[in-house]
Amino acid sequence: MSISNARRLATCIALIISLAQVASAAEILIGDAKSQPESMTVAPGGVLIAGSASSPFVYRVRSGSSTAEKFIDASAEGPGTFFFGMLADAASNTLWTCQLTPVPNTTPVQRHTALRGFDLRTGAQKVRWNLPGDNSMCNDFAIGPDKALYITDTANGKIFRLPAGASTAELYLEHRTLNGIDGITFLDGTLYVNNVVFNKLYRIPVSADGKPGAPVDIWMDQLVKAPDGMRAANGKLFVAENGGGRILALTVNGDKANVTVLKEGLKTPTGIEPAGDTLWFTERATGKVESIPMPK
Repeated sequence: MSISNARRLATCIALIISLAQVASAAEILIGDAKSQPESMTVAPGGVLIAGSASSPFVYRVRSGSSTAEKFIDASAEGPGTFFFGMLADAASNTLWTCQLTPVPNTTPVQRHTALRGFDLRTGAQKVRWNLPGDNSMCNDFAIGPDKALYITDTANGKIFRLPAGASTAELYLEHRTLNGIDGITFLDGTLYVNNVVFNKLYRIPVSADGKPGAPVDIWMDQLVKAPDGMRAANGKLFVAENGGGRILALTVNGDKANVTVLKEGLKTPTGIEPAGDTLWFTERATGKVESIPMPK
């Protein structure tokens, strides 16, 4: 092969790689610019599912499409109903959601919230569990190594645990440092949570008898403003930085975490989900679900 042909081949390969990288990024409007998708998830087959923090709907975007369709309608639940956390549990064919409904005539506004589980394919309800108390905020959840669902209550500083196959959750941990708890995920079998109010990341230690201990503060090597949605993949924590407008990767080493900025300049990113070679996230203030290539 001549030098000129080799150069042309190298140029073509570089162009193909560049186009592949562009193709793996996406930007999808959920409903309209005011839909406020707070959280999202990826179901089997590449189906995107996003909740709305400004309406009583959960939206679905079928694989290969860029159009969001209404999948769950909770308008009968009461005025002002909206959704936070979204998580597709392929093993049980369940879409887990956090539904929030304002309590009428309360100042400041109080909310009754519910964990709702729907069939991933049909949208039929499978499970409903109302969080206890006059005011609660079901926010996010993660599936543990024990197959249980762990649920955060931001307003009350609590983590609940729903055993696999159960319909009622139990209190797993309540601690003052968890007031403002938001994102939750497991990394290599260890439970991590963040605090959207106090800009914190914690590890939840577990004793030999399975009981959780006091949250351990993980020092991050730069300020993370209002960490929100959080998921784990490839040995890292991925975080939507609500207050800083960034998508971050955190490498945890003991009680310290190195922060790497993957994307910045966003308007209120709140949800995040790694799926294969793609990292998806919500940009709540623009009504969009977007993606970037998964970092190696």
